[in-house]
Amino acid sequence: MIRATAFALLASLFVLPALALETRDTGWNQWRGPNRDGISPDTGLLKEWPAGGPPLAWKTTGIGEGYSSVSISGDKLFTQGDVGGSSSIICLKAADGKIVWTAKIGEAGGARDPGSRGTPATDGTLVFAISQGGDLVCVEAEGGKVKWQKSLQRDFGGKRPGWWWSESPLLDGDLVVCTPGGSKGAVVALKKETGEPAWQSADFKDGAHYTSLLPAEIGGVRQYVILTAESVAGIAAKDGKVLWRADRKGKTAVIPTPIYKDGLLFVTSGYGVGCNAFKITADGGQFKTEEVYSGKQVKNHHGGVVLVGDHLYELDDDRKLKCVEFKTGKVVWEDKCVGKGSIAYADGHLYCRGETSEKGGACHIALVEASPQGYKESGRIEQPDRSATAAWAHPVVFGGRLYIRDMDVLLCYDVKAK
Repeated sequence: MIRATAFALLASLFVLPALALETRDTGWNQWRGPNRDGISPDTGLLKEWPAGGPPLAWKTTGIGEGYSSVSISGDKLFTQGDVGGSSSIICLKAADGKIVWTAKIGEAGGARDPGSRGTPATDGTLVFAISQGGDLVCVEAEGGKVKWQKSLQRDFGGKRPGWWWSESPLLDGDLVVCTPGGSKGAVVALKKETGEPAWQSADFKDGAHYTSLLPAEIGGVRQYVILTAESVAGIAAKDGKVLWRADRKGKTAVIPTPIYKDGLLFVTSGYGVGCNAFKITADGGQFKTEEVYSGKQVKNHHGGVVLVGDHLYELDDDRKLKCVEFKTGKVVWEDKCVGKGSIAYADGHLYCRGETSEKGGACHIALVEASPQGYKESGRIEQPDRSATAAWAHPVVFGGRLYIRDMDVLLCYDVKAK
């Protein structure tokens, strides 16, 4: 994810022998999972953590500066980091975290806050990533050989945002979709095998911010929801045409991925802006938007929001974990939990990662029941191997493992019930 001074893009050290991973056909193949909602399909996980947290399966280093999370396919993990002077894709063995290969994809560093921001996407054969400098790259999953490469600036007229590109590319069927922004069209779709452009949204020209696209089926039409600093819109997956658009002003940095279910779209951003929910309807192929509610009850900088049933959960800029009714925006409960941070969901529980803004300070990860009945914590870790930066990489739960990235360190915990 993003590290920023003004915004974002993110115990026991006893190491157990490598454990056999459970795999699923869908994999965790891109940012926030196959549906981009932060919801893991895992079941049979620990309902409570022992004192000191679940056992550490392995720890690896050498993945460089960065706020990327991980994507998972089969026996491989993929992440991004600044390694050897370049923004790079790093492939690791899922079983033990050993680095398999590193592929350089673009310029390292970044405005004020160096480090790769986005998370790679993969179909198991190919891997796709965007560097902070706007290099969109496709490499082979076996070996990391570059298959094709594009520049969001030179090839698609993109304008680099203030903290550089932080987007995770969307893999959708045979397309790779991302947001160069700019006068040629904000969104571009490319054929994943060749990098040949399928379309560019010439009638939607908002500048790129730091969100990643959300795929959705609305009114029977496949589309990509884009949130910028100016608006929120639906772009047709077929040809890149704007299906609907609503004004929605952000401030400084707009980062969280939108949430959509049953005709209702929820968006939020930080810097005091808050949240909005829109009802989206289709009639005869024509789409309409209507704002259902807005407010500052959810102000999410970059840690994301998950929708479980009819309730939203997020670690707010108010430094609290909040449970909010999706349909009304009403806050059901809140608790200080781990403070401001990022969130994921699996098997009835929220995995809440505090960011901590103190250099080298403690960073807690809490297991919390996902229930509108109230706050119930079921365990906590004080994360080891803390970097001197805020911990902004989102947690990932998949295959009975919890993955925690902290700059050059990747920790893998065994959270499977025995």
